[in-house]
Amino acid sequence: MSDRSSHWDSVYATKGEAEVSWFQDSPTISLDLIRAAAPDHGAAVIDVGGGASRLVDALLQDGYRDVSVLDLSANALDAARKRIGAAAATVDWIVADATTWQPAKTYDVWHDRAAFHFLTDAGDRAAYVERLRSAVAPGGQIIIATFAPDGPEKCSGLPVQRHDSASLLAELGPEFALVETRSEKHHTPWDSTQAFQFSRFQRRG
Repeated sequence: MSDRSSHWDSVYATKGEAEVSWFQDSPTISLDLIRAAAPDHGAAVIDVGGGASRLVDALLQDGYRDVSVLDLSANALDAARKRIGAAAATVDWIVADATTWQPAKTYDVWHDRAAFHFLTDAGDRAAYVERLRSAVAPGGQIIIATFAPDGPEKCSGLPVQRHDSASLLAELGPEFALVETRSEKHHTPWDSTQAFQFSRFQRRG
């Protein structure tokens, strides 16, 4: 098990769902962007770094039928599975590091609100983008949410790399085009705010 996996397994083993700063009862912006990227509910959607997020619940309730969730932490995915109940059997749960994972299929939408901003090493970011390219076909869309340039410098005791849409596009490369970007002031469970940005890109055909 990698150090990253150990860290996140420990976090999810010791904290309840609503005791982490990134908790959202309703992932409104993520769901809106996924709907815009893939109005067809048969589209293959993967939530990278999904952890115990409620996005998977929202996608299933919305009618999406091909949903995958990838996370470093088996504990996080177990928490989500238990919360969802019988519907969890329809989801592809993947315990993996997004920088070393070998995708077994391609996806129409790649969503990430949790993983990329923890990649402070340029080599890790390049490895992540390499996996993204192998997992998203031309015409597919990528939604990456990170702490904004005026957001926190650390999360869960770890340093983060803050981004805007321009820095994300520089990481992804010229085969991707920016479709839209949105700002969010995320309210944590203890009533502080964190500046996030959401950027949606399309892979050129």
